[in-house]
This record gives sequence, structure tokens and C-alpha cells, in this order.
Amino acid sequence: MALHDFKSQRLFVENDLSNNKAFEATREQANYLLNVLRMSDGDNILIFNGRDGEWRATIEAKGRKKCNLVPAELIREQPAPATLIYCFAPLKQARLDYMIQKAVEMGAGVLQPVITQYTQARHINDKRILSNSIEAVEQCGILSLPEIKPAIRLDQLIKELGDHTHLIFCDEAEHNSNPIVELARKKPGKLAVLIGPEGGFSDDERKVLETFSNITKLGLGPRILRADTAAVAAMAIIQAHLGDWYIN
Repeated sequence: MALHDFKSQRLFVENDLSNNKAFEATREQANYLLNVLRMSDGDNILIFNGRDGEWRATIEAKGRKKCNLVPAELIREQPAPATLIYCFAPLKQARLDYMIQKAVEMGAGVLQPVITQYTQARHINDKRILSNSIEAVEQCGILSLPEIKPAIRLDQLIKELGDHTHLIFCDEAEHNSNPIVELARKKPGKLAVLIGPEGGFSDDERKVLETFSNITKLGLGPRILRADTAAVAAMAIIQAHLGDWYIN
């Protein structure tokens, strides 16, 4: 069974998937396949639903507005979902779109919005977060959608994580520490990473975070990074040293 097919188009669907069990594509999916990608009757596409693995499916076109999808071959079994919890202060929309996509691409299994003192964008558009998550998994060969949780306050986050989760707190005040050295002292396990808002964390919030028993403060270099840039930098170094990039 092939590991990845990087050439074929991929489409996330809600339907249950099994051999030769045809189903009708939604209007948006049919328009995307037939009019945007200009695919035709008999063409193949990879489909997945986050439960039943990845399937090669055949398109049964019904004009240019409707089509059926027929799962024909299981290409990849469904893996266990990613467990890394990505905790973030919501940003203004365009930057949040980018941050969500990159966090999912980098292996976030749970998306946890956190309202902090300096959070500027407090309205959470769950549908838009879901849409960006779907776009990321379709493009990157991921077979599971991340879990999208309701926004909570920072003190609530500390309570919900529990002592068995290792919280990596990306703190702009830790610019003199070496992140590789800090992470090398820890062992892989259940992880959460916390990225703050554009204004950083307040002194009171730092005091709240210091009450958490299993926390690592992580600096991300000598420059103050934008929150969406910090997300990519943090996810890369954490996945390499403690996450699913790590090979013992």
C-alpha cells in the first residue's frame, strides 16, 4: 500500500467510505472538481473523511453541476490522530488564517484558542478555522482533521491541561535562552504549545503560568516574532525535539 500520492488531488468529505459505495458530492465539491479543476467523468481523485483512511475514488459526472464519487481502492489506512495541543491567542483574520493552516500542517491535533489580556481579536469564527484546517490537511497528505475547541481564558487552560501535559510556553522574555538546550532536557510525551498575542503576555499572566507544574519557557531567538511567525518557528523546533519528528 502506497505511503503517499503527492500528484493526485485530495478532497475531504463527510461521507462514510467503503469499497464501491457511491455518494453524491456536495454542490461546492462538484463545482470544484468539474469546473475549477476541470476533471471529467472517469477521472480519479483521493478522498478521506478522517475516519476511514484515504481512498482512490472515481468521478461519475452528471453534467457540469453534479457528480458522484465512487471509492474504488483503499490507499492508506487511517492513522491515529495527532495529539499535540496548539494553544493560541486569536489574531486578526488574515493572519489567523495563515497561522491555523501552518499549525495544522506542522502537526497540531487540537486547536485551542486562548483569550489573554492583550488579545485583540476576541471573536472566534469556528467555521473559518475549520475551513482553513480542511485546506491544510487536503494539501499536506494529512488524514485527520484537528479538534477545534471553544475559546477559554488562560487560567482555564491551566486547569484543563492537567499535570500529565507538558506545556511549552513560548515567551518573548526568554530571548537569552537556547531553545534546543531547553527542549533537550525534556522527554517526549503529551505536549501543548502556547503562543501569545501580538502584545505578548502580561506580568499577571506569567504568574498564572508559573503555577503550572509541568511547564517549559521557550525563547525563539533574539528577535520579537509576529505571532503567526512564532507559531511556525515553535512548532518546527518542538516537533523536531519532542514531537512526531523525533526519532530516538
